[in-house]
Amino acid sequence: MDFIRFLFSKVFVRQIGFAFVAIIVLLIGVYYTLDNITQNNDHIEVPDLETISLAEIPALTKRFELRFQVLDSAKFNPNYPPFAVIEQTPKAGAQVKRDRTIYLTVNPSGYRKLKVPNVVQITKRNAQTRLTAVGFEVGKITYRDNIGKDMVLEMRFQGSKIEPGVVLPKTSKIDLVLGNGKR
Repeated sequence: MDFIRFLFSKVFVRQIGFAFVAIIVLLIGVYYTLDNITQNNDHIEVPDLETISLAEIPALTKRFELRFQVLDSAKFNPNYPPFAVIEQTPKAGAQVKRDRTIYLTVNPSGYRKLKVPNVVQITKRNAQTRLTAVGFEVGKITYRDNIGKDMVLEMRFQGSKIEPGVVLPKTSKIDLVLGNGKR
């Protein structure tokens, strides 16, 4: 009974009122302080970094008060010069805060190198499938007298015979020498 009387007393109600006013003042103070600390309305437009050489990026990002980080450089694009930016996140024109990190994808110096799969002694169709699946292109096809019709007898690259397992740049054209079915 004394507890219920205390809940409705003037002292308790006055203390609840003071606590409510203190919480409101604290919340308003935090709101305006955070707005200033986080620089809520202070934005920079992200520059277009695509096609720019990686050597020029540090000066540009410093001038715009941004940072950069290279994410990936595995996908070669022949339309861009080597070591040029081919993609950026966030995109050019986006509004960001100062000191934001811009993530860049850089064009490598060339296609990555792959091992040539063993397609000797298999059919032309299977050989073409295996070579293109890895990333090579099938070049010129020539025939030679051999009992195995359309069976791969040897592989050639730029006119020279190559063995399975040799390392070549991706998208290289590999010529095939096939059997014509005659003895």
